[in-house]
Amino acid sequence: MLKSKLIKILKEYMYILIGSTLMSISTANFLLPNKLSTGGFSGIATVVYYLWKVPAGNVIIFLNIPLLLFAFFRIKKSLLVKSVAGTLLLSFGINVFEKFGSVTFDRFLACVCGGIIMGIGTAIILKAEASTGGTDLLSYIIRSFNKKYRSSRIIIIADTFIIIMNIVFFREIEIGLYSVIAIYLMGKMIDIVFEGFYFTKVMFIISDKYEEISKVIGDKVKRGTTGIYSKGMYSNKEKIVLLCVASRKEIAEIKQIIEEIDQTAFIVTSDAIETLGRGFTE
Repeated sequence: MLKSKLIKILKEYMYILIGSTLMSISTANFLLPNKLSTGGFSGIATVVYYLWKVPAGNVIIFLNIPLLLFAFFRIKKSLLVKSVAGTLLLSFGINVFEKFGSVTFDRFLACVCGGIIMGIGTAIILKAEASTGGTDLLSYIIRSFNKKYRSSRIIIIADTFIIIMNIVFFREIEIGLYSVIAIYLMGKMIDIVFEGFYFTKVMFIISDKYEEISKVIGDKVKRGTTGIYSKGMYSNKEKIVLLCVASRKEIAEIKQIIEEIDQTAFIVTSDAIETLGRGFTE
């Protein structure tokens, strides 16, 4: 029991180290040299860096000190300790990697690469149930007062304000636009790290020949279907709607099967972000 708990703790801090390193590289070698940011305290640090030439890492630590002190009374101590570790590692990493200079001064490449790397790093930090301070930690504190506030909304509002501040200070609307791209890519990478590239599809099939369709899909594609009793409100007739979950590459074959059996069938296909169970991730 003690051994497994120790391994879990070591794993979490390894995630914090890797995630903070990636976030440091994104900030120091892509975003900061091009006056871009993904919001948070790094956005404020960018302004201070160009205004007074204060190292961005130092600014991030300075901004986080009062937040961490306040968090001491509001959040779990385990989260606080991991947040302190994440903040220190991020700040130290930015100051170290900043010495290597920018990888590119093409703002589009910087926002794309910086956003992707930042997203991967942030997701790894979140997997450790930690934070690197900033708006993430602020959201934890606010939610400790009232759970009805969503963390994502708090972070978006704070980051939007910081991006606007960057635009006003640098007087370049392009900085804001490129930063928005970076934030979008960061969010997408967080989703991919958490959910993976393996997205399944959900198909709803409405056809009078549902039995034949179900049998052929099972025989040829090896996918099961579920009959859902429903009622057409326009026709006022009871129907069976087939529900089928399949991988992306199987969708085309299933559509072809349906078309061959019933060209008048009505099909609705949507994404299933996560699918657990037999035949899928277990």
